[in-house]
Amino acid sequence: MSGAALGIEIVFVFFLALFLLHRYGDFKKQHRLVIVATLLAWYLCFLIVFILPLDVSTTIYNRCKLAVNSSPAESNGSDGTLAPSKQKCFKPWSYIPDGIMPIFWRVVYWTSQFLTWILLPFMQSYARSGGFSITGKIKTALIENAIYYGTYLLIFGAFLIYVAVNPNFNLQWNQLQTIGIAAANTWGLFLLVLLLGYGLVEIPRSHWNGAKRGYLLMKTYFKAAKLMTEKADAEENLEDIMEEVRKVSESIKYNHPLRKCVDTILKKCPTEYQERMGRNMDDYEDFDERQNNYPSEKSLVKLHKQVIYSVQRHRRTQVQWQILLEQAFYLEDVAKNETSATRRFVHTFHSQEPENKIIQYFYTPTVEWYWECLLRPWFYRVLAVVLATFSVIVVWSECTFFSTEPVLSLFAVFIQLAEKTYNYIYIEMACFLTIFFLSICVYSTVFRIRVFNYYYLASHHQTDAYSLLFSGMLFCRLTPPLCLNFLGLTHMDATISHRKTQPTAYTSIMGSMKVLSFIADGFYIYYPMLVVILCIATYFSLGTRCLNLLGFQQFMGDSEMTSDLIDEGKELIRREKRKRQRQEEGENRRREWKERYGNRDDSTRNRVVHTDQKESSFSEANTNRPLSKYTRSNGRTERDRIELLQDAEPLDFNAESISDDPLESDAGR
Repeated sequence: MSGAALGIEIVFVFFLALFLLHRYGDFKKQHRLVIVATLLAWYLCFLIVFILPLDVSTTIYNRCKLAVNSSPAESNGSDGTLAPSKQKCFKPWSYIPDGIMPIFWRVVYWTSQFLTWILLPFMQSYARSGGFSITGKIKTALIENAIYYGTYLLIFGAFLIYVAVNPNFNLQWNQLQTIGIAAANTWGLFLLVLLLGYGLVEIPRSHWNGAKRGYLLMKTYFKAAKLMTEKADAEENLEDIMEEVRKVSESIKYNHPLRKCVDTILKKCPTEYQERMGRNMDDYEDFDERQNNYPSEKSLVKLHKQVIYSVQRHRRTQVQWQILLEQAFYLEDVAKNETSATRRFVHTFHSQEPENKIIQYFYTPTVEWYWECLLRPWFYRVLAVVLATFSVIVVWSECTFFSTEPVLSLFAVFIQLAEKTYNYIYIEMACFLTIFFLSICVYSTVFRIRVFNYYYLASHHQTDAYSLLFSGMLFCRLTPPLCLNFLGLTHMDATISHRKTQPTAYTSIMGSMKVLSFIADGFYIYYPMLVVILCIATYFSLGTRCLNLLGFQQFMGDSEMTSDLIDEGKELIRREKRKRQRQEEGENRRREWKERYGNRDDSTRNRVVHTDQKESSFSEANTNRPLSKYTRSNGRTERDRIELLQDAEPLDFNAESISDDPLESDAGR
């Protein structure tokens, strides 16, 4: 089994990252480089979280071997503990051979740092650029990132000059590398505590509120009102952009040098707008014959960027509106079925997507009723209590993990108890659950937050390239300090535990933080205590109240604005529900009419067609017989009628009688 667990987790984490990226991204429409870069960033971050428990168990086994080799017989160690015997020191099932983990961590860490600080910021500017060529997009990305890269180079250059001039500093390459890692981890830890303080409270509270049907329905109405406003704004913005595109398309004709750029813009427009512009476009006119003020290439690049953004936003709001309608209809069905005497779940509307037959067989209406109306609320309450317990343990451990005598961090207590018995399965499970819960609190906040319309992770393939790349940057910057914080909570970091033991392979890659003692002994230890203040602020919804005061509507039960938006959303849902009911009734009537009269209509239609064929054949036979006799005279009569119509004078409406019409008189003659 040596190394098998590592290989299994590498494959599993890859498919996990691919599944999440498929849920949020769009493999068909987005650029392949964006998909690959985001997948690599997510994959490396998830991989660190899943592999770190194996590193902990392997380190505990290596410590056991060192203790056995140093003291073969059982005796008291330097720290007052008993040295382990050879019988207790057995190899774990997930043991990773020496030399593999340091290379693995070095490759994973430096690849993620290259992604987050160099490649992904460049690709963000490249993806948002409206250039019409690869060279133009690269040029735009370099210009936008010049200040970004220049700031880091200026700080790093000033630091090198200070070190070179000051004779008291004698820094080597390894120490400079450690300082760079410490700077990156400090920035990540600053953001990590903010996101962790929000997630530790909001995740248990969201599951507790998930058991309240009335709360979920009211919040859905609130979201519907806000989304309708955003949807109308997106449609209006798209109309304005399409009007500009139409004007540009009409001014730049087919033989203009910039016509290729206009065609590229038109391809990004929705299909209905493309057809409308194609009908109104006249390309038979040369651009040199009309003295117009033609737009420049720079203005077309800006217009191209606006088209990409507006089309993406319009498509996203349309999809989210349909998803929100389904959620609202389902919650209303749950509220109606709670008082059902038959205990069978009845849907108002049938699902538009075909359901799996296996799920239909097991998830019957009776099972659905018991789950939705009875079991699910209690399940969410129990889960919320478990998550709240984990949150309390995390907050306590964050405030006390620096204490080594006595050990106050509960996670460190659990790991040390398991280390005495060398129960590696328990150690790996405890480490995995701890770091997994921390990751859920941090990563879920990354998926939930929304920075206006610039950063927003929307499910059902509606996330734009800029937001995907930005999420990859955040994950790569948050994961290393998250892992260091986890090792500090469990006292597996020698800097925290102050024990002269073998460090984990991950800690050895990070280097010794003694080079920067004010960071190792100050910021890394005392800054995580701020999570208590952030948890209190999140519990009392101080951030939500501040945003509401600033004019950003947030869901608050004691606000008049919230009540008005709930009433507005309820009316919108009721209107959409009536609309869908009318559509389904019309479809049912057409289906019943077709089932009842479809065969009769087909037989009648066949009989009518057969009779028409007989009559047409009979008339053709009668008209073909005297055709040769009257062919010349009929042709002459037709020519005379055409000549008379051409020579006719205009109609005189002042004539006294109808016989004064020259057309009729000529026709009579």
